[in-house]
Amino acid sequence: MAITLPEEMNGKASAAKAAVGDKPVFAYIASLPQPQRGIAERIDQLAESTLSGLERSVKWGMAYYGVGDGWCFSCGAFANHTKLMFINGITLDHVPPVTPVAMGKATRGMELISLDDIDEVQIVAWMKQITVMPGVGKRAAKKS
Repeated sequence: MAITLPEEMNGKASAAKAAVGDKPVFAYIASLPQPQRGIAERIDQLAESTLSGLERSVKWGMAYYGVGDGWCFSCGAFANHTKLMFINGITLDHVPPVTPVAMGKATRGMELISLDDIDEVQIVAWMKQITVMPGVGKRAAKKS
């Protein structure tokens, strides 16, 4: 039986606290209701299998992904969908269709309602493109 979030909850599906690393992102994803959890798990798997040197973080109640000096894209669950947002997405070849509210003028992405909405070939292409461009925000240095 699927968990349904209250209709009045139009924001994020998680109140996850900011934290750097794989474990906080995996915990964030595990905390989500279905179908958002399944979508976020698949996006995370695509990122893991596609990007060398992938780093993860939870910021603003969403999973953020980066390679190199900054964050490149995010995946966040909302009451009725999961957003996949590419920072500097306006620079991508075939610009993603959704312009998010309050995520910067250059951010573009898509709203995914089910696993069937995931176009793996297109998403992987966007992930590869966006990680060779400058990201946003300096990530904290890894602790030894």
